[in-house]
Amino acid sequence: MLTRRLIACFDIANGRVTKAVQFQDNIDVAPADVLASEMYRAQIDELIFYDIYASPEKRQTDIETVKKVAARVFIPFTVGGGVRDLNDMYEVLKAGAEKISVDSAAVRNPEIIRDGAKAFGSQCVVLSTQVKRDPDVGRFPSGYQVYIDGARKAAGLDAIEWLKRGEALGAGEICLNSIDNDGTLNGYDIPLMKKAEAAVRVPLIASGGAGKPEHLADVFSQTQTQAAIISSMLYSPRLKKNYTPKELKEYLSEKGVAIRLFV
Repeated sequence: MLTRRLIACFDIANGRVTKAVQFQDNIDVAPADVLASEMYRAQIDELIFYDIYASPEKRQTDIETVKKVAARVFIPFTVGGGVRDLNDMYEVLKAGAEKISVDSAAVRNPEIIRDGAKAFGSQCVVLSTQVKRDPDVGRFPSGYQVYIDGARKAAGLDAIEWLKRGEALGAGEICLNSIDNDGTLNGYDIPLMKKAEAAVRVPLIASGGAGKPEHLADVFSQTQTQAAIISSMLYSPRLKKNYTPKELKEYLSEKGVAIRLFV
């Protein structure tokens, strides 16, 4: 039986974790390395870190914060934001990350996926994609369009066709974030995940919308999604109750979801 994974997602600004709703109204949460250490001790499976202003500001990833986080966690750690070429990928890996996430840079230069997979292996390259529902089925047959630069700019690409191209270029994993659901706490976009799993074979990560344990059970029971990103549920000040990874895993296990339980 496929073991599912829970991934804590950190949106990073100036070395600190910030939380937004549909990429707006960010509020400060905590220093990235401190929160990462808490999540690691609380038994999260993986961590993904996005430097949310690196791409729109056209600068490199915050390498010093990557180093601080990497020094405090001993689980798979993915870094994205500001990764524009092979040198940026190398610097992120050298700083302690195990995987590199490419998003806006890959849309602008798809060959970065192929180059990264060739240099470091497909297992190191995660294609992260921000998508939004779009009714123009003439241009976007899947009903979803890709957005870049922190979901600020429409890319003019059909989401599912872009995922297929990313897989063909060598991406070893795909993280699919629903802009419509992001931060809403109303659950993942399950129809989107079903379309993605019908189109590609690499592991899929669902992102955007988780607000309660039932949402995790829904995406894992209704799709073949291999991992789910959680953020608000873990640490958002907007929620009356936050959950620990251990609590979420125990709930999922009771619902029959194969999940890694720590002792």
